[in-house]
Amino acid sequence: MTQIIPKPYWYLRHGETDWNLQGLAQGRTDIPLNETGIAQALRAGQTLAALFQNNERPFDRIVSSPLSRAIVTATHVRNEIGRLAGVSLPLQVEEGLSEVCFGIHEGTSMGDWYHDWIAAGTPLENGESFASLTQRAIATINHSLAFEGTPLFVAHGALFRGLRAGMNLTVNERLANALPIKLEIENGKWCIDYKI
Repeated sequence: MTQIIPKPYWYLRHGETDWNLQGLAQGRTDIPLNETGIAQALRAGQTLAALFQNNERPFDRIVSSPLSRAIVTATHVRNEIGRLAGVSLPLQVEEGLSEVCFGIHEGTSMGDWYHDWIAAGTPLENGESFASLTQRAIATINHSLAFEGTPLFVAHGALFRGLRAGMNLTVNERLANALPIKLEIENGKWCIDYKI
């Protein structure tokens, strides 16, 4: 399997939606942020803005999934960094960061099918395989990492599981909504730094 280019980057899963709250698989279904999700996005922006206020430049651009829950999260983050730190960052949308298509499982409860999809590579009816998601996610991240600077990617939970596979990390671990993380290589291994 292709690996992620060993360069630092930042990652942020979108804020909460009603389907997150209900434990439903969203996939490509474009569910908007709920009030909690908007508050989470603002808080993530404030957390990241504090890094810029300390004369750091943790990242120089924001790259978002095209789904509204990610774009709205990314926009709130960009706006908070601009408001609190006076730093204007470009925001681009990247189709390759879209969440996996769960096919017939979208809108259903997360269950055994989800774990089988990851662990056993079980295909999803009318959906995307975990191997395909992983390949797409790694290719998209690597394309952005090939450029100068450090990106912040704003995307999705299942997509990040694919990225974890490309970093030789335990794959099936849940990433909290709107929790900024920094990923970098230390002593030849990927490390995750959670910014709370």
